[in-house]
Amino acid sequence: MNRTVDVLVVGAGPAGLAAAARLADTGAGHVEVLEREAAAGGTPRHCLRTGFGADASGRALDGPAYARRAVRAALRAGAVLRTGTSVTGWAGPLTLDVTSPDGLERIRARAVVLATGARERPRSARLVPGTRPAGVLTSGELQRTVLRFGRRDGSVGRRAVVVGGGPGARGAVRTLRRAGLEVAAVVTELPVPAPGFRTVPVLAGTAVTELLGRDRLTGVAIRGGGGRTGVLGCDTVVFTDDWIPDHELVRSRGLPLAEGSRGPLTDGGFRTAARGVFAVGNLLRGVEPALVAAAEGRSVAGAVHELLDGRPWPSGGVPVTALGPLHWVSPGLLGPEAAPLLVRSEQRLVHPVLTVAQDGVLLRRERLSGTLTPWRSVRLGPRWTSRMDPAGGPVTVGTEE
Repeated sequence: MNRTVDVLVVGAGPAGLAAAARLADTGAGHVEVLEREAAAGGTPRHCLRTGFGADASGRALDGPAYARRAVRAALRAGAVLRTGTSVTGWAGPLTLDVTSPDGLERIRARAVVLATGARERPRSARLVPGTRPAGVLTSGELQRTVLRFGRRDGSVGRRAVVVGGGPGARGAVRTLRRAGLEVAAVVTELPVPAPGFRTVPVLAGTAVTELLGRDRLTGVAIRGGGGRTGVLGCDTVVFTDDWIPDHELVRSRGLPLAEGSRGPLTDGGFRTAARGVFAVGNLLRGVEPALVAAAEGRSVAGAVHELLDGRPWPSGGVPVTALGPLHWVSPGLLGPEAAPLLVRSEQRLVHPVLTVAQDGVLLRRERLSGTLTPWRSVRLGPRWTSRMDPAGGPVTVGTEE
């Protein structure tokens, strides 16, 4: 079956739903959202905690409530939402092959918005040796298990180790305790983990080197600074705080990837290198909070409308690269929009001085009042872009010694 729509959004997480709601509400025509999961809402629908904004009465929203609100907003705006529907590949520049319970389809669009999000790297991708016992989870698997089985005694395990040192590890500790587990320790290779673990032992600068046990996990082998080794007894281990963009469609389309983040290279309007293809949300760089991803989904609507109205697709753009201890900067291109930059560091930097330069000319210099950490991005406003030379060399974002 062949069909044509105006805008096809791939992914019904915070970014995709926000993009669909804004586009449908502002007259973009037939807006259709495809989601491979059985339910829309993305990762937040598994997060049984607050931190997802508030409702109209000011009451804090947990993840499932936030996801339900995002779905309702997209449907009320007039977007079509299809779950259990997988995009299997490209059949043309703006044509996608789709598999659903209704069969095979080929859908052509005037614009495609990729919002496929990010995924956690499991134990296998982290190259942790050992057998394959029960009790080895990512934080997403942990959340889904607790959401499904509740606090039933023993449904997850009894004693857990969490691997990771950022906000994901904090969330995993809270989820494990709600499920009735003892948290033996948080293990992280970071020299300084995120604050807030309080009563949980934190082993910083330490790596998990092996999983022990056969039918069920019995412990994890660890190695700390100076080569010291040991074993932590546990029946559950949760790997977290290691996210990568879910970029299979980007790579199969041959779109260039940004350095560091490994997401698609985009400009400030979320345009990729392919005319008519946009990318938003955590597909761009791994994980950011849901509210950040949703804001990007809303922001892409302007550039999509320009395309639908027949405006020229900008060519080129000035590349942006991160230097020194900075891990990545997004977007990776500066186009016609005066876009802010998101910057993330590979290490902890206390009150760093960030610099933005082009061809040896300093465009911006800013000392941060706080600490730059590997688990949190900093936002640089766009006012400095007026001094950038559109025909000049790459813009670099770095730190002063």
